Amino acid sequence: MKVFAISDLHLSINNPKPMNIFGPTWEGYEEKIFEDWRAKVKEEDLVLLAGDFSWAMKLGEAKADFDLIKDLPGKKIIIRGNHDFWWSSISAVRAMLPKNIFAIQNDAIKFEDVIICGTRGWTVSENGEFASEEDEKIFKRELIRLELTLASAKKLQTNNEKIICMMHYPPCNFKKEESEFTKLLKEAQVDSVVFGHIHGVKRKKNQFKLDGINFYLTSCDMVDNQLVKIDV
Repeated sequence: MKVFAISDLHLSINNPKPMNIFGPTWEGYEEKIFEDWRAKVKEEDLVLLAGDFSWAMKLGEAKADFDLIKDLPGKKIIIRGNHDFWWSSISAVRAMLPKNIFAIQNDAIKFEDVIICGTRGWTVSENGEFASEEDEKIFKRELIRLELTLASAKKLQTNNEKIICMMHYPPCNFKKEESEFTKLLKEAQVDSVVFGHIHGVKRKKNQFKLDGINFYLTSCDMVDNQLVKIDV
């Protein structure tokens, strides 16, 4: 079993929002992703989708976007991004999803010798100060959610299985400094972290290591609309 990841697909069957207005990387990006997906992924593999999957505003509207990927090979695991406004209660989300697509919220799932957990996260500041009280409130709430999903993952870890955590927001700042998020990830001995959210600013490296953990930026426009293989 192999593990791949890609995020920020921003699909929009029922809420048309052409992404090519953001630059040439987005021209025909969906078919580029799906072509690469079919070439790399087998039915037994996992594909992690770290948020901002659909522009839909309501749960029922998002179904058409999930129909685009349900027949692609592999098991798909999703978390919520900041633009996934369609995401309602987790029970309603799971009831809508096709059988080979799994949603994570404050919990974790084990597939063979790999455990997947995750949460949305929030902006990590450069100086430790928050833009507003509301910003600080959301950040602290996401810390609690990360604690919950990591605790769930550790309960499932019975034979030294690898733990991969998905976060939509980067868990550290651009300087790759330690944050409250990375402290929790280190304490839980997470092996890899998959994240997205960042667009437009090309980096020299979309993968880096911090405190022994492998971090992968997987926003589709940042990885040339190709699935990223996660080392397990």
